[in-house]
Amino acid sequence: MGLPAGIISCSKAKPTQEWLRRNVPAFISAEDWPSGSPDLNPRDYKLWAVLEDMAYQKRHNNLDSLKRSHVKAAAETPLETVRAAIAERPERLKACVEAEGSHFVWHYYK
Repeated sequence: MGLPAGIISCSKAKPTQEWLRRNVPAFISAEDWPSGSPDLNPRDYKLWAVLEDMAYQKRHNNLDSLKRSHVKAAAETPLETVRAAIAERPERLKACVEAEGSHFVWHYYK
């Protein structure tokens, strides 16, 4: 179920929002998204922690070593880890909406 040809993949673009509204049953429109919450961004709530765990398994003596380690960790991150992080997002959005944009507690192990 990929985006039709010609639709920009930007998640807030009007054509993308319209396509998602028609094709995704649990779709939450962009106007209902809170602005910039790290609890709702898969990179922030899951993937960065995975990259850090992988990259910091050894001590780094300089910035270049740390950068190389992050690039290597990104390349070695299993696709299933990325998919699982993205799959959590709709439930996180719902929890945030239910909390009316206020702080919400997320239970990682349901």
